[in-house]
Amino acid sequence: MSVEEAVRLTAFSHGAGCACKLGPGDLAEVMSHLNPMLAEDPALLVGTATGDDAAVYKLDERTALVFTTDFFTPIVDDAYDWGRVAAANALSDVYAMGGRPILCLNLVGWPVEQLPLAMLARVLDGGQSVAREAGALVAGGHTIDDREPHYGMAVVGLADPNRIVTNAGAREGDVLVLTKPLGVGATTTAIKRDLASPEAIERVVTLMTHLNRGASEAMLSAGVVGATDVTGFGLLGHLHKMMIASGTSAEVWSDRVPLLDGARELVAAGAVAGGTRRNMAFVEPWVDAAESTTEDDFILLADAQTSGGLLISCPPERLDALRRELSERGETGAEIGTVRAGKSGSIRVVPAP
Repeated sequence: MSVEEAVRLTAFSHGAGCACKLGPGDLAEVMSHLNPMLAEDPALLVGTATGDDAAVYKLDERTALVFTTDFFTPIVDDAYDWGRVAAANALSDVYAMGGRPILCLNLVGWPVEQLPLAMLARVLDGGQSVAREAGALVAGGHTIDDREPHYGMAVVGLADPNRIVTNAGAREGDVLVLTKPLGVGATTTAIKRDLASPEAIERVVTLMTHLNRGASEAMLSAGVVGATDVTGFGLLGHLHKMMIASGTSAEVWSDRVPLLDGARELVAAGAVAGGTRRNMAFVEPWVDAAESTTEDDFILLADAQTSGGLLISCPPERLDALRRELSERGETGAEIGTVRAGKSGSIRVVPAP
């Protein structure tokens, strides 16, 4: 047995993937003490004000720079797969803004005395393989000796400044389209607790390493201007942020939300991430759920995702085009709700009409 096979990386993690992030309530408290920078430079098209996935800086009339970073603790035990997942997750923020990633820097924390450096090389190799798939270069990075392993990337992308997709782009009447199923948090929590089957691990790794490039290209071609990706704050948390930024509310059709095979059973068995619990506490005051909505439904809707899909707010007149563009790229798109007038940031959870 190799050293890598003998070591369970997830045993070194206090939380799986994006579930290890600060909860949305904690992050909101921190951000409340900071002043948005948008007014200081008109070239900063997207800063902290809307809670978007990346910053966008206009270079000229045809080019904008999209800049983001993301990193987290081990989410799977295979070092190469962890690198792939972390890279896909970091690249996703550029895709969510309608950008194209071009350049990456590795961000690493590694317990040198506890884990072999050869394993770190496998992590970096996995990250580079996904960056290469995305057409982006990995040009270096930064490492520190840390008690807990961390890996991710800072990513630079390019976009058309006149076609930036943001949280603030949702409009009343839009249809909400989700491009990946939920249940990543439940499955990766089961991996950490050694409860996940090999088949479940394979499914979730395949999902998390699938780039959102095709979905991003599809929404741009369809003329969409409102979207986000669904990661650590769960579907409800990221939808709430989008509705706040857009000054709208939402209705989610709970029976239309796609789930990973086996995710509901894992939640029923108690595989619920701590990050998911924090998400639930944060969004609960904003959610009006039908009586038919069970506790497990709420958990899955708030499930802390890692490298989740895009949540697209599509005008109804562009919906056929979005369906076509997604299909042509081999992407899925579940229509899970609608944008409504009402209290900004509020969400109704009901069965589909």
